Amino acid sequence: MTMRIIDHPVLGRLNDLNTISFTYNGETLTGLLGESIAAALLANGIRTIRYHEESGTPRGIYCNIGHCFECRVHVNGHQGVRACLTPLEENMDIISGGKLPTPVRDWRTNNE
Repeated sequence: MTMRIIDHPVLGRLNDLNTISFTYNGETLTGLLGESIAAALLANGIRTIRYHEESGTPRGIYCNIGHCFECRVHVNGHQGVRACLTPLEENMDIISGGKLPTPVRDWRTNNE
């Protein structure tokens, strides 16, 4: 099931439905050729695109115009790709960013 708006009340009907396949975290999904990776993920019901590198808190689409870098993902082995600016292509392999391991202990907690 897609969450994509096919018939918009202002923009009209989306006629060019060139559907392609891609993977996100190992799961095969479909999207429209040339739409942004972020739009394809949102249309597939995915709201959390990555996790903060230090805190591990979920991140999703924030500005959707490339200013905030919240939508960074790994695409075909390249890290730090902004999902909101990158057009979807056939067979893209997309992996979300996750919490990075760190030897630094959080001084705000009681964990020894």
